Amino acid sequence: MSIRRQTAEGLTASRMGRVRLSRGSVARTSRLGLAGLLAALAVAGCSGSSVTFPPAVGTTPTPVSGTPTPPPAASETPPPTLAPPPDTSPSAAPAAAASPKPASGFSLTGSMAKARDLHTATKLADGRVLIAGGVDDSPAVLSSAELYDPATATFSQTGSMTAAREASTATLLAGGRVLIAGGVGDTSAALASAELYDPSTGKFSATGSMHGVRAWHTATLLLNGRVLIAGGRDSSSADLASAELYDPATGTFSLTGSMARARELVTATLLRDGHVLFAGGSAGTTNADGGLTALASAELYDPATGKFSPTGSMPSGRDGHTASLLPDGRVLLAGGFADSADTVASAQLYDPATGKFSPSRSMVTARAYHTATVLADGRVLIAGGFPGGNAVLASAELYDQKAGAFSAAGSMTTARRMDTATLLSDGRVLIVGGYPGGPSDVAGVLASAELFQP
Repeated sequence: MSIRRQTAEGLTASRMGRVRLSRGSVARTSRLGLAGLLAALAVAGCSGSSVTFPPAVGTTPTPVSGTPTPPPAASETPPPTLAPPPDTSPSAAPAAAASPKPASGFSLTGSMAKARDLHTATKLADGRVLIAGGVDDSPAVLSSAELYDPATATFSQTGSMTAAREASTATLLAGGRVLIAGGVGDTSAALASAELYDPSTGKFSATGSMHGVRAWHTATLLLNGRVLIAGGRDSSSADLASAELYDPATGTFSLTGSMARARELVTATLLRDGHVLFAGGSAGTTNADGGLTALASAELYDPATGKFSPTGSMPSGRDGHTASLLPDGRVLLAGGFADSADTVASAQLYDPATGKFSPSRSMVTARAYHTATVLADGRVLIAGGFPGGNAVLASAELYDQKAGAFSAAGSMTTARRMDTATLLSDGRVLIVGGYPGGPSDVAGVLASAELFQP
């Protein structure tokens, strides 16, 4: 049986209310769920200018060659030779001492109070990062939350959620609050409830509930301020095609159009024109190899009409991949599981202008359920994930849009999957928590965190 098939069964059994298996069993494979810039320092030096002075007043001119100089009269006292005036030219200011640029790579930062994976991470308006929910090593689903402060490199506890949840979504709203929606609760059932975190009070409060329960779904902040919730699976492990809209002004959800295909482990990417691209994912059915059917199709959601419509398809299906909006407006889709149940290194580029996918160069390493973060300079950091077999990756790589290629970017201090990666205001990337073991490993969930310096 393939690892990908085992993963699906683990998700079904332990996450959606069948049986919560021990961490050393197939349930640990359920940890293979969904995962998801830099300004250079410039130092300016100052330069001065020199001033040339005329001969000092009272000095004797240089005699013309061949002309005798008469001796001074007996009664005369030779005029004194005056010293030149002091040099008042502005001296060049010393160049400012250049601060050494931090070395590129990964380094440890403060640790969380609670180890967790399958949590959410959201950068707040003030630059701090909210970490909420997830599951610990018990495994117990968590309601607790913490804040990471880049200025002090430490985590501190904040208010707890109204409900414990894992595999939920977290979306920063226009007003600075954070919407937490759905997920799997502490009874192993999918949730319809949602709540809001207010950074000014450090507290969570309930808001309207979704029309149906869902976990492993997507949440996308639209240009009009509403949040599109789509896909995922319900408590019976049935994949969902339905979608809903959350309106922060009313605190309520309303149904919108449905996708043409039910999808989980799908990516949702807000395009520059306001449409949302849904690509790939799992259909929840099994293929001839006994693995989950990975979808090659893609759809676009139009907020103006509230409808989904088909767009170009990828050459082959994939799920558990990442999707990143590039500076030129295209979308990079990287890695994941193919329909054959193997992890892939291949990547595709979606061009909204043509509505088509085209191949890009492949990643250095095949991986699924990794993180992907667009840096300030437009490059994309790919880190960690699952390569297949019974392994977890610490390695990272960078995608350069200009070169159209991936290159190795060192390794994290710890191998991780089910972690989060968040771009900080200063261009660094915060990587938090996760699980360091393979599908059959018995390892501890991580409380550690690290920073990537581009």
